[in-house]
Amino acid sequence: MPTDWTPFPKVELHRHLEGSLRLDTLAEIARQQGFPEEDRDPRLLAPRVSVVEGEPADPGTFLSKFSQLRRFFVSAEVARRAAREAVEDAARDGVAYLELRFNPVAWSVNSGLSLGEAADRVIEGVEEGAAATGLLTRLIVSVNRVELDTGAQLLDLAAERRDRGVAGLDLTGDEAHGPAEPFEKLFERARDRELGITVHAGEWAGPENVRFALEKLGARRIGHGIRVMDDPEALKLAREHDASFEVCISSNVQTGAVAGLEEHPLGRMMEAGLNVTLNTDDPEVSGITLSGEWALAEARFGLGLEDFRRLTLRAAGRAFLPVPERAGLLDRLEEGFRGRLANS
Repeated sequence: MPTDWTPFPKVELHRHLEGSLRLDTLAEIARQQGFPEEDRDPRLLAPRVSVVEGEPADPGTFLSKFSQLRRFFVSAEVARRAAREAVEDAARDGVAYLELRFNPVAWSVNSGLSLGEAADRVIEGVEEGAAATGLLTRLIVSVNRVELDTGAQLLDLAAERRDRGVAGLDLTGDEAHGPAEPFEKLFERARDRELGITVHAGEWAGPENVRFALEKLGARRIGHGIRVMDDPEALKLAREHDASFEVCISSNVQTGAVAGLEEHPLGRMMEAGLNVTLNTDDPEVSGITLSGEWALAEARFGLGLEDFRRLTLRAAGRAFLPVPERAGLLDRLEEGFRGRLANS
């Protein structure tokens, strides 16, 4: 019987706000906005905004969920509520530290908000959720590979809001059709402005993208990065850079990044000495929780309590936090695990 990992303290470094909206919240928004019946009924809405058993496991199918979801991002209140509920849901699942990434463009297109206003509403929602739950949360601004023209503005708004919990910049989107090379100068500026850097790479395309993210974009962390195992030179480089890999098991299966759970390289990545962290990516789209991903890793890869303690502390060590806050987080996590290890 799988362990219930919910009570254990967790760290999540890779969760997208856009993939974290509750189905009931979406249906309520649809009713308020007068959307068609198929949007107002959760049973009819679910197959269009979340993964359904038996549908194709490929990037196009997975990304189509987000095209549907963006239709609901219609107001400042929706952005604020989505962020608040995402924090509340993470806290309910035992997450002790959350980095929530979001794309201000996604929240501005249908709402009439400027990019800065969209970011501010998300920040307010996170602040409300954190105040209600005590969950330590930081934000990462995502720049999509097809939105180069807004990159400089997104960088500026992220840097200007560092004192309100924005800690990093992320490059996201379909790497198979969106090269990272045009973003090199942007991420150089982000580093100059002391933002943490994480880059989606080596998920749907090859290990050369991991190498580029490390060498040219200055990434400290790699989103997914599972293709690193396809190239000994990329693996060597990752070790030299002491890179951290934000692994999302269920998401990788659902998007077709791996052919199936039995093909997932998490175990090999750990055996190779890579610093890996476990994450959900898009919990509501995927129909998962971080506790559930721990249970999956337990069942498939044989991980146990000591493994999860070690992975959690390593994830905290890579958090985009100032050193004193990171040290305090590590102390709290150690304390949270200590009693459970003693009783295991």
